[in-house]
Amino acid sequence: MPPAASQKVLTYDVQERVLCFHGPMLYEAKVLEVKKSEDKKELPEYKVHYKGWKNTWDEFVPADRLRKMNEENLRLQKELNDNTKPSSKRTNPTPNAKAGMKMSSKAGSEDLPGASGTLPPRGQKRGRELEIEKEEDFMKRHDIKITIPDNLKALLVDDWENVTKNQQLVPLPRNPSVSQILQKYRESMPKKREGSADTDIFDEVIAGLKLYFDKSLGTILLYRFERQQYMEIRKEHPGKEASELYGAEHLLRLFVSMPELLAHTNMDPQSISKLREHIEDFIRFLGKNPEQYVAEHYESG
Repeated sequence: MPPAASQKVLTYDVQERVLCFHGPMLYEAKVLEVKKSEDKKELPEYKVHYKGWKNTWDEFVPADRLRKMNEENLRLQKELNDNTKPSSKRTNPTPNAKAGMKMSSKAGSEDLPGASGTLPPRGQKRGRELEIEKEEDFMKRHDIKITIPDNLKALLVDDWENVTKNQQLVPLPRNPSVSQILQKYRESMPKKREGSADTDIFDEVIAGLKLYFDKSLGTILLYRFERQQYMEIRKEHPGKEASELYGAEHLLRLFVSMPELLAHTNMDPQSISKLREHIEDFIRFLGKNPEQYVAEHYESG
């Protein structure tokens, strides 16, 4: 889910220029259509066209993926671009999840259609061919599916209702935190030979999940109502990462967003498949005894 902005629900008009979240990035877009629900309690959805993208990428999005085109949000767009900008030296896709997790933190705008870049030398694929290949590759990546058990889906629904409908917050800092949960998972696994390829991959997956969480929490894992709490807890614990302050509730939200995050990486299908296996194994670990990790109650905001 995109980052929270304010507790007031903003509305947008047809033909309005906006910024829209697509994965972890903000892109300039235009509202083409507003689809209102028959249930007046439900928020409208907006059909958007991303500037510089083909019409095939037009889509309906909820209001919380949109941002007004103003100086504050343009700064946020720049910060997200800077934080996820790939290094100038591109790395070729790697055949293992270990390298893939490292590369995933570099996902950025040039992985998406419509992103600007220099044309390849003559004799190489260029222009329209390159754009089509990027779109086809991106669509393949969107086929990523991560299975979440029904009991954890129920917790996600409860979490959504507690925060968005009941205006309640997860008490922070959480115990166990995301870092502690990942460590428990590591300790639960049979010991592998030190230095083996399997051990290295497993360690990289654990480190990668922690990195994903730390980088994603403030930008795509919070509901609007949680933004103030996030700012306050960061001020109270300036030296701590998000994974040391938040727990299973927000970690589960990460797994919902993970397919789209992975779609923006340079990872090849084999690496993504391997990584998905590890993620689903970790989710099954959480699903065995979720009551050990989630908050017993939420507090009034």
